Amino acid sequence: MAVTVNVVRALSISSTITRSFISNHASRHLMSTTAANKNEKDTTNDEQKQTADPKTEGTDIQSIIQEKDKLASQVQKLQEELKEAKDKYIRSLAESENLRKRLTKQIEEAKIFGIQSFCKDLLEVSDILTTAINSVPKDELKPSNPHLVSLYQGLNMTDSQLIKVFNKHGLESISPSVGEKFDPNFHEALFQVPVQSAEKEVPDTVAIVQKIGYKLHNRTLRPALVGVFKAS
Repeated sequence: MAVTVNVVRALSISSTITRSFISNHASRHLMSTTAANKNEKDTTNDEQKQTADPKTEGTDIQSIIQEKDKLASQVQKLQEELKEAKDKYIRSLAESENLRKRLTKQIEEAKIFGIQSFCKDLLEVSDILTTAINSVPKDELKPSNPHLVSLYQGLNMTDSQLIKVFNKHGLESISPSVGEKFDPNFHEALFQVPVQSAEKEVPDTVAIVQKIGYKLHNRTLRPALVGVFKAS
């Protein structure tokens, strides 16, 4: 009886060991199969990737080239716009500087020639005063005629003071002498006088002064009215 029990136990232990061995072997086989399938799948994916890489790489290069060309075009466009903006800026600066110079010149001229109209009006007064002085008979200027002498002296003093005021403000007379070269900038020829003596009278020179002229800071307000010698 004891022997039988031992035999049963031995068979039971043997059966348990056998099942454990079979189970471990099956698990190892399954793991090996799974690993093999995974490696095969990875290999297939790698092959697919390697097969697809040339197209992908070519597409990427083409995209990079297109992007580069696009950026180069944008850079060129921006450079042209920058050049155009710079040219406009330089022109604007030049125009502003020219405008500033013109305005400065106009302001200076306004300061200098602002009294031009007033001076022209005073010239008529000066002409009348000169006419009055010249109309006084010099032979009547005697102590026996004190009123005429006083009047004559007063006219001369007024004329002298007026000339000082003119000079103070840049107003000068244009009074050419006989024989002076005719200058159309300061003289106005009213008539011509035939040359009588070639030694003393030269053509295109002043022969007679009808009326003196005036200039304001070298700008002619009124030319001197003259007669000019003409070659016979």
